[in-house]
Amino acid sequence: MQQDALDFHDESEALHALTESLSDAELRQPTAFKRWTIERVLRHLHVWNHAAALSLVDAERFALWYARAIPYRLAGTLEHFEELACDGLAGRALLAAWRTQCRKTAECFATADPKARVAWAGKEMSARSSITARLMETWAHGQAIHDLLGVYRRSTDRIRGIAVLGFNTYGWSFRNRGMEPPSPPPCLRLTAPSGAYWRFGEENPKECIVGPAEEFCQVVTQTRNIADTSLQLTGANAAAWMAIAQCFAGPPEAPPAAGSRAPSR
Repeated sequence: MQQDALDFHDESEALHALTESLSDAELRQPTAFKRWTIERVLRHLHVWNHAAALSLVDAERFALWYARAIPYRLAGTLEHFEELACDGLAGRALLAAWRTQCRKTAECFATADPKARVAWAGKEMSARSSITARLMETWAHGQAIHDLLGVYRRSTDRIRGIAVLGFNTYGWSFRNRGMEPPSPPPCLRLTAPSGAYWRFGEENPKECIVGPAEEFCQVVTQTRNIADTSLQLTGANAAAWMAIAQCFAGPPEAPPAAGSRAPSR
């Protein structure tokens, strides 16, 4: 788990480097992601990074903690729960607390058994999947902040974990919408940020997705519409998947409209 935890830690540090000079007022700027402010993004990441660490080290305490969140989740007011969980933290104080928790969460997972089962939102997952999900959320929400600030992000090969998660949630993207996943799933032929070649799935010239790994990750995390990428799709299954791809848990979410998630300046 050392590398998985390090990837999460390094992605968090990269996001901190982007935001560390922002004032309290600048942290309240709304992003293109549901008009969430940078502050709200950091609060969301902070609360669930804490939850992930708690689920790993103390399952009973996590169950009690999450039970308090359920009414808010059912009411669609999870933001209020996150505010309560942060006990008034805001602005740069929140930024500092989020960074400290990132380090604690990374340390917890660094020595964990990757196959250990941990609770999460009513269902279990492996410890490796849990820390990969934290990496994915940090990277995905970080995209909205990069876009708002007009900063071009240079991703690294640590996004491989996100690409794997995206590939593994092919079936979920359909079943989450009450649809039967079409078979076969497309083969992925992706170019990593380093230039390395990544392939996932059975080779199939009739069903495949080819292009930059970063853009594939942007589509499955719904930070970009497939129309705003250079990904090449072959086959009906590939096209159907990329139109609804969703690698994160929760109810079905619609991808951003074409052209809507671009840097503001």
